[in-house]
Amino acid sequence: MTLPSLSVLVANPRGFCAGVDRAIKIVELAIERFGAPVYVRHEIVHNRFVVETLQAKGAVFVDELDEVPEGVPVIFSAHGVPKSVPAEAERRRMLYVDATCPLVSKVHREAERHSAQGRHILMIGHAGHPEVIGTMGQLEEGAISLIETAEDARTIEVQNPENLAYITQTTLSVDDTAEIVSILQERFPALEGPKKEDICYATTNRQDAVKAIADRAQLVLVIGAPNSSNSLRLVEVAERCGARARLVQRAGDIDWSWFEGVACVGITAGASAPEVLVEEVIGALGTRFTLAIEHVTTTTEDIEFKLPRALTA
Repeated sequence: MTLPSLSVLVANPRGFCAGVDRAIKIVELAIERFGAPVYVRHEIVHNRFVVETLQAKGAVFVDELDEVPEGVPVIFSAHGVPKSVPAEAERRRMLYVDATCPLVSKVHREAERHSAQGRHILMIGHAGHPEVIGTMGQLEEGAISLIETAEDARTIEVQNPENLAYITQTTLSVDDTAEIVSILQERFPALEGPKKEDICYATTNRQDAVKAIADRAQLVLVIGAPNSSNSLRLVEVAERCGARARLVQRAGDIDWSWFEGVACVGITAGASAPEVLVEEVIGALGTRFTLAIEHVTTTTEDIEFKLPRALTA
């Protein structure tokens, strides 16, 4: 039987970013150095496959520090944590390793700098996301106000409009954030911003790569987790470009009815999705279609972040 033809556009860059790669290596090195179990507060990154792979190696994931027994190491996730978390770890004299992405830590330092200069801070981000919780937890309660939408930007009231700054979550929609910033700057001309934008290079690059394939594809599959902010933004970007887009965690999530009338499909992966899951999805497509695969590259990434000295010394 002859299989129907399907063009496949594979976005590049896709998948792991330098911060995710570093966080996973931190857990693996900690297990090697200290032996299992090594505890991790929250998912190290938002991907079930990655979490389960690390669990098989000896990682134990918990919600809070009070679930960590005495005398074992604990790692903080790539999303960052409020200052109260390392403070509690130090109070308990715990051995801890902070896997916060350096680009998230940069936002933490910006918040501290603005606060030290007496500015109230507006944070553009999603309520409840671990990165937002961690960033807002760098300062005392009330020092940062959260802006989630353009409507929030239009309606927020501030006490001193001449003394404001904004920061952002690193995994937002570039286009949505630009709209929100524009509204805030129009309302508050004295608004201070970051020297270099807070949305990280990997988020921007993956959104640009999706834009490069979405106008040619009828369907875009985004491989990522439903709690992954950057993966959800890739779905939104593809849809805005006119493609139907679906988030799948792995090949087993594909609904083959999506492919009715589809001659060209785009594939990308969020920053915490490993390449093995991309290969799995392409393999599944190959069992039902004769594939013509094209890799669409918009930029090349070569960024690496240093590992903590506690694991390399």
